[in-house]
Amino acid sequence: MLQQTRVAAVVPYYERWMARFPTVRALGAAREDEVLGAWEGLGYYARARNLHRAARAVVDRFGGSIPDHFEELRELPGIGPYTAAAVCSIAFGRDFAVVDGNVRRVLARLTALASDPRRSPQAGALEALAHALLPPGTASLHNQAMMELGADLCTPRAPCCAACAFQAVCRAAASRRPEAYPVRASRKALPHYDVALGVVFDEGRVLIDRRPYNGLLGGLWEFPGGKVEAGETPEEALHRELREELGLRVEPFGTLPPVRHAYSHFRVTLHPYLCRFLSMEPRACSGQAREWRWTEVGGLDEYPMPRANRKVLEMIAVGGALGEGL
Repeated sequence: MLQQTRVAAVVPYYERWMARFPTVRALGAAREDEVLGAWEGLGYYARARNLHRAARAVVDRFGGSIPDHFEELRELPGIGPYTAAAVCSIAFGRDFAVVDGNVRRVLARLTALASDPRRSPQAGALEALAHALLPPGTASLHNQAMMELGADLCTPRAPCCAACAFQAVCRAAASRRPEAYPVRASRKALPHYDVALGVVFDEGRVLIDRRPYNGLLGGLWEFPGGKVEAGETPEEALHRELREELGLRVEPFGTLPPVRHAYSHFRVTLHPYLCRFLSMEPRACSGQAREWRWTEVGGLDEYPMPRANRKVLEMIAVGGALGEGL
């Protein structure tokens, strides 16, 4: 959960997660929708799916006990070098250095690294430095101390150099511009996409479909729709996307205000249409048909959904738009 999410945001999710899935076996036995629902709001949902798959692998291959060897951990879904090193060192006391964003910032400032530390060969050099600084036999304490140093003192802005034990040997502190490190490559402007979606009603039920597992927000349920292409109006894109994905024909009877949402690498504006169901012929769709389901409006809370779709659902409920097209 701490990968790509701040501690303050993680704590309530972690507490609810552990109450719901107190053991590896409990997590492995849970339904995927239950797991994604518990994760909803944290984003990067591949993390939740990998955690679920890893729990099942631990039960099947290791009898429910987390392996304590780096190589065995790396074989589990979603476990890369960083996570394997963190588990080995913090949970089992093995001598592996952990280099997360906080540690990378500390090391880049210690050396006044003049280029982006996330790129080769600088990333490899910082990994080697982290291992060289690791005191044998104290990896758990050392790694946690380095991460806390970066989180609490050596912060991205206004680092507290006066309270840092490394001040005397830190090149960035000596430069009197510690906040200038680490150096970052210039960021490109985030792309923006317009997306048309249909809230399709039929006999008191609403239609949702599941996003492909191999893409963004994979496995989550949403109102069907897709990107507006060049030269299209949002309503034209709505009809095209519903036809291509589900072989679906609808009659729009109203619209909701646009919903703007930001992801890490792009931004979207959703254009929601309230629609009456006319017909569906999944075999007629031009692409691979997606998994879909009709459900009672009140039952949508049981399905894990992207936050942007939740905003649409909240508008429907508050605006009382449901009864108009049923």
